[in-house]
Amino acid sequence: MIPMARPLIGPEEEDAVLSVLRSGMLAQGPQIEHFEVAFAALCGVPHAVAVSSGTTALYLALLAHGIGPSDEVITTPFTFIATANSVLMTGARPVFVDIDPVSFNINPALIEAAITPRTKAIIPVHLYGQIAAMDAITEIAKRHGLVIIEDAAQAVGALFHDRPAGSFGTGCFSLYATKNMTSGEGGMITTTNPAVADRLRLLRSHGSRVRYYHEFLGYNFRMTNLQAAIGLTQLGKLAAFNTRRLRNAAFFDQHINHPAVTKPQVQPGMRHVFHQYTLRIRANRDDAARQLAAAGVSTAIFYPLPIPRQPLYREIGYTDKMPVADQMSDEVLALPVHPGLNDADLNQIVNAVNNLCLE
Repeated sequence: MIPMARPLIGPEEEDAVLSVLRSGMLAQGPQIEHFEVAFAALCGVPHAVAVSSGTTALYLALLAHGIGPSDEVITTPFTFIATANSVLMTGARPVFVDIDPVSFNINPALIEAAITPRTKAIIPVHLYGQIAAMDAITEIAKRHGLVIIEDAAQAVGALFHDRPAGSFGTGCFSLYATKNMTSGEGGMITTTNPAVADRLRLLRSHGSRVRYYHEFLGYNFRMTNLQAAIGLTQLGKLAAFNTRRLRNAAFFDQHINHPAVTKPQVQPGMRHVFHQYTLRIRANRDDAARQLAAAGVSTAIFYPLPIPRQPLYREIGYTDKMPVADQMSDEVLALPVHPGLNDADLNQIVNAVNNLCLE
């Protein structure tokens, strides 16, 4: 079975971890600062703050911007639930805006209608590795005095007219095992604002600037030195990993030709890094997934239920209807596109898709 994802860990990562183990500095150490500096350079910003996960990155970014009870934050319903849950964790209320059916990202034409006097921020999600329409979103945020917090969990290395993900606002990245690069588990926050960076560093470490002196309520959301060693090594391989993903996606673009399948479209001016290569199956998506599994091809649905329809959100009173997100949740199906695929894998995937029997 061709797997959906396969972390590529080599001797370089092993050596980096062994070096940290032998140093005795496991939780904190120089690798974290080196990783932050290198990650900030990748995103074209002066500051990056390493944290324990992509979820804690979002949560701390919201806190650093003063988001809390009685505030509203606009975001997409078509994303991993952590995007919205991080808003709930602050006591604020997520407000959902439907998506564009081509990019799968939040539809900027619908954002302003959702803005109220309580709106404090917008969280665009760069879904599947393609940056949201940040030109329009940035203009809306400027007009209304709103903070932008980018959920770039799936978009490390992506570009919007040569501008990197994580450089439009406060950027939040996941370094989970299946992402385009990994630290095993972990996250990173990027910003151009030194005051925000300072607050983030305090928030991730119990509000402490000097050991055992605590300025305000904070958390233990630090990255370990072991994770940073892996992440720093992976960062050096990211360009090659993403190039391979782009090559694999181009092969699918060229060779998949099933009449009931819509292939993903890269928007003008974008560098999509294809964290996922997501098809739309216009007829019987679930049967297509079963047929592909029988042909030895793993697939996944990102995401089968828009957030306002999740039991948690129904229980707390959400009744939003999101027609485009609802439709996409019934049609999307992601294929393996990771850099561990070989030419035989690519041909097997294409043949399996083109041979689907759908009614």
